[in-house]
Amino acid sequence: MSRDIAKKILEKLLRHEYIGGRHTAFENISKGFPKHLVGEVRKTAKELVKMNLIMQKITSYGLQVSLNPRKMEQIEEIIRDP
Repeated sequence: MSRDIAKKILEKLLRHEYIGGRHTAFENISKGFPKHLVGEVRKTAKELVKMNLIMQKITSYGLQVSLNPRKMEQIEEIIRDP
């Protein structure tokens, strides 16, 4: 997992306040990244889900994701880490 990509994903979700009940489509995570990194971004996002930093919600309109509010301290620590 690329630590820089993980940091940017978490920063993006936090900046847009996708925490807990407020979520966005999984496909939106890769928006804003260069095209050649989209595969790596999706792979890193799936690893963040496994680490329980990002929560998934399956809806009738697709897979949605948001930050886990119970892991905010750990998420903020990752974002602040240089």
